[in-house]
Order: sequence, then structure tokens, then C-alpha cells
Amino acid sequence: MRFVIVTGMSGGGKRTALKMLEDAGFFCVDNLPIPLLEKFVELIAMPNREISKVALGLDVRTDQSFSDVGRSFENLKRNGYQFEILFMEASDKVLIRRYKESRRMHPLASYEGGRVEDGIRRERKVLEDMKKKADYVIDTSNLLTRVLKEELDRIFVRNEEYNSLMVTVMSFGFKNGIPSDADLVFDVRFLPNPFYIDELKHLTGEDKAVQDYVMGFPEAEQFIAKLTDMLLFLIPNYVKEGKYQLIVGIGCTGGKHRSVTLASQLYEKLKDQGNYGLSIQHRDIRNGI
Repeated sequence: MRFVIVTGMSGGGKRTALKMLEDAGFFCVDNLPIPLLEKFVELIAMPNREISKVALGLDVRTDQSFSDVGRSFENLKRNGYQFEILFMEASDKVLIRRYKESRRMHPLASYEGGRVEDGIRRERKVLEDMKKKADYVIDTSNLLTRVLKEELDRIFVRNEEYNSLMVTVMSFGFKNGIPSDADLVFDVRFLPNPFYIDELKHLTGEDKAVQDYVMGFPEAEQFIAKLTDMLLFLIPNYVKEGKYQLIVGIGCTGGKHRSVTLASQLYEKLKDQGNYGLSIQHRDIRNGI
């Protein structure tokens, strides 16, 4: 039996992950009281059960001690039960935004006077050890729903080798500011701007005409080749360091033509090159269109 424990930050995507695992054939249980964890595993693992895949969601709650989970895990291992831990993560900035949009109270905020920020800080402290023990850490800060599904399918359906680094290639426009969470930023304004070509001005880097124009310059091909080579060197070292998220920003003036084209080219070069997650975002492609 494959047994997956889904936990992580409140607002990090645990319920979304559980729903996707359910769609993939897992028997899913959410919010099981921690004292019932060991008994649940014993019952579900009994001989002649037809259930072969189980996912269990565990949340931090004000009315139970999450420290009891560690003791339950040790007891399960001692009794020969195997399980995997999937930890759903997101940045403080994204978690705060999600809570404000949902108008929900953070489960630990009441301890600190009701502020979401303080609830998040307290939860990170509570879950610190759990995150270290996790087999998989997925950071959903910049993850589209379909990309999350691809990553979960990759781990739990196709059973492919996986590490917890998620690489996001992000195009952007400098006039709208550098992405605050970018780890690496590259400026492609050295290339001629399609904005000044009448027939290309109102197109984007997703259109073939713009792609052909931008990649028609040898400097663009050289840039992609050198950047790909550097990232293929860096990514394994980031994995070794234990990094969970790498955001590579590629910027031009408006974020519609050159940066979109080159970000797409980089994404294609990095695709299927390793066992890390990979996604692409075009932050400013629709601004003003």
C-alpha cells in the first residue's frame, strides 16, 4: 500500500493536492485528528483491504498539539509501516494574499491577536521539523494549478524520480518592476525591440512572427545557449543545497516581446533535462493589451 501524508502551510495548497490525488485514485482523508492517526493506519493496512493508495491530510490546529505527530510517525515506523510526506509550501507574501482574498482567519492567528502574519510565523515554527522530514516539498507560490497536477502525477502516478526544486522561468517588463521573488534576473534589452516594428507592435512573444524576429539575431541564440549552459550547471547545485524554488526572471522593457520569446526558448531548453519541476509564467504579457 502506498501511504502519503499531505501537510504543510495553511493556504499552501494541501486541499488542492488532496483533490488531485483523489482524482488519481487515492483514497483521501482530510483533517483526521492526530490521536487517531496510528489507529487509522492500522485499520487501512489490514490484510484483504482493496485500498492500495491512501492520502491523509494533516493540518495545524489550535485545539491539538502538532508535536504529537512526530511521536506517531516514530511509532508507525517502529511497527513497520511505510509512508511518504508531501509538504505544501508558499511564501509569506503569497499566503497573506491568499488569506486576504478568502477572508478566512489563520488557524493560529488567535494566539497572536488575530494577525495573519503572526499566525503564519507561528505555523512555520511548528512545522519546521516536519518540513525537514518531508520526502517532497512543493512550493506553490508561483505554480499554476495545471503545473501542480503535472508534478503530482509525476511523483505519485508515473513514479518518476523527483527532487523538490521547482524552477520557474518568468518573463517580465522592467517598466513594471523586477519580480520581488526572483532569484536570478537577466536583462534582454540589448536585443532590438519588436515594439518599433509596426506589424509586430501589437503582437507578443507567443506569436511566431515576433519569435522569428527576436531569434533571427545571432545574439539571441548565443544568449539562450550560454544561459542554458549556466542553469544546467547551477540547478544540480541548488538541489544539493536543498533549495525548493528557483525563479529565473528574464526582462525586457514592457514584458511582451523579447522577454516572452526568450523565456519560452529557455523553458524548451530546460524541459526534460532533469528531475526537477519546471514551469513558465509571462507576468506582464497582457498589460496594456
